[in-house]
Amino acid sequence: MENKNLKTSLNGSIIKGLLMLALPILAGNLLQSSYQFVDAYWVGKVGKEAVAAVSVSGPITFLIVALGTGFAMAGTILVAQYAGAGKKELVNHSAAQTLLLVVAISLLLSIIGFFAAEWILQSMGVAPEVMHYALPYLQTTFCGLLFTFIFSMFQSILRGVGEVNIPLYIILSTVLLNFVIDPMFILGFGPIPSMGPQGAAIATLITQGISAGIGLWILFRGKHGIKLNRSDFKPDFGFIKKAFNLGFPSSLEMSVRALGFVLLTSLITSFGTNVLAAYGAGANINQFIFIPLMGLSIATSTMIGQNLGARQLDRAQKIAKTSALISFSALTSLGILVYIFAPQLIQLFIEGNSTNQEVIQIGSTFLRILAFSLGFMGIQFSFTGVFRAAGNTMMTMILGIISMFVLEIPLAYWLSKQTSLGVDGIWRAFPITNIAMAVICYVIYQRGKRKEKNLTQDTAQMKIQEEQEEVYEEAVAELGK
Repeated sequence: MENKNLKTSLNGSIIKGLLMLALPILAGNLLQSSYQFVDAYWVGKVGKEAVAAVSVSGPITFLIVALGTGFAMAGTILVAQYAGAGKKELVNHSAAQTLLLVVAISLLLSIIGFFAAEWILQSMGVAPEVMHYALPYLQTTFCGLLFTFIFSMFQSILRGVGEVNIPLYIILSTVLLNFVIDPMFILGFGPIPSMGPQGAAIATLITQGISAGIGLWILFRGKHGIKLNRSDFKPDFGFIKKAFNLGFPSSLEMSVRALGFVLLTSLITSFGTNVLAAYGAGANINQFIFIPLMGLSIATSTMIGQNLGARQLDRAQKIAKTSALISFSALTSLGILVYIFAPQLIQLFIEGNSTNQEVIQIGSTFLRILAFSLGFMGIQFSFTGVFRAAGNTMMTMILGIISMFVLEIPLAYWLSKQTSLGVDGIWRAFPITNIAMAVICYVIYQRGKRKEKNLTQDTAQMKIQEEQEEVYEEAVAELGK
């Protein structure tokens, strides 16, 4: 049976197609981010050192997770293109092989991260009172990477065929469970001792494990556009290499961004615990701002990938322009609300008592400076989603490097250390970078040769390979017998 979202993506209204994909993804990401929201709320009851511990650990976790989730994006691209082309056997095969790759990577990163956690935190100059909470929190988080990666891959696979509601239902169920057990492990309940931030990591590990198990069961059950069999998991090193080559630039792009935030957090740490806690609270809000942005970006990549698979180049280009316009409008509106309610938003994560007034004021300033450029950040992510869907993940990697290491990090250091702005210089580096990157992405997209490389050339290459893929599909089908 043809997936309704896939049918709309290929033939229906572009805006409707984007919203049908983006809204469930947005809702799922909102619920997923509520893990951090709930963690931050209850950890805030422990003290500002505990908040700082979670804040300083966040970019590190993001860096490690990024190394694996970039390959999940490769799964989305391959599944979406094969689904658009109607190649069901290759849809199943690409899903299994990319899942196999991501599991192997997650196990490797879990081991490395667990044993390197203390050295990483020490290298960042984390204060002893923060280290007390940060180390067990970070190590426990690394222990749950396998579950995190499996569920991330599950979502990516289903998105590739246009199924976005099932992951939403799973996330909703496990988030509700997390609401219940989070305070139990953080503050203690009955026989469960108070574990502070580490308790938050344990609660997340439990719920992510449940999510991963349900996701695998659904993929093997095969009632939502994909059915995995044991034979699909026989290592196909030629296909794994293809997925690796496609996913590695995306992985490196995300890792570069994450590493940039680690370095940025190290710079922020030099201004003291109050500034670090303020940044942590502001970063939590920023993560919620990313939710509609990422939902639309993923929907854009999925729709364009499916239309490229169906050889509908003109429609793919219209999707790109529509996505950029929607993201700019939505994020600009959201930025206005953030600017108006900045102090109240910070106080969601920091107790509004007399001892925390400086933290609230610093965090409010951060959000208000950032708010002006949110629409431009939307443009940037829409166009990088376009490049990624076309298979030009190398371009997104280069853009990620420019964003973090040519613009944001040097600007943050220079403005905060070499001018009288102090910590406000770090905050001002955010909007400058967002605006500059939006302009760069737009120019790249508009250039005829670049557009041809991202869309036309990729489609032509897929057409040339079509015959070989049909033969390969038959071989895959034989293996599954």
